Amino acid sequence: MAETWLSQEAYDRLLAELEQLKGEGRDQISSEIEEARAHGDLRENAEYHAAKDEQGKMEARIRQLEQLLRDARIGQPDNTDTVRPGLVVTLDVEGDTETYLLGSREDEHEQHPVLSSESPMGSAIIDHEVGDTVTVEAPAATFDVTITDITAS
Repeated sequence: MAETWLSQEAYDRLLAELEQLKGEGRDQISSEIEEARAHGDLRENAEYHAAKDEQGKMEARIRQLEQLLRDARIGQPDNTDTVRPGLVVTLDVEGDTETYLLGSREDEHEQHPVLSSESPMGSAIIDHEVGDTVTVEAPAATFDVTITDITAS
């Protein structure tokens, strides 16, 4: 698995979401489950089952955020000689110039869309340098990408 870089802003936003889910979110879903439970027979109680499903989704998100925040690196890499998560890369994709922040879907960048380092194109360009051409094998097509620039975000 590729390393995950997050901006400080993304880290702070995700930490706030985690704290909200673990506190207020859990309290709210517990209340909803208790209220639905009071409506009677649980086998045929759609409100109860919906609340339990929502609780499961929320707990999965909590686990995802805990793992991401525990393992993420904050800031950006110093070395811009090779493509690494946390850097901005400019690519020639079959004649079109595209610029991305290579990182986590959870990150946001004010100037460039985020390209997941785990996507077919993201994983294909990692560890390559300016001028390298790589073949990307995506589910719908195979195409060549040339790295034209690597900069810090």
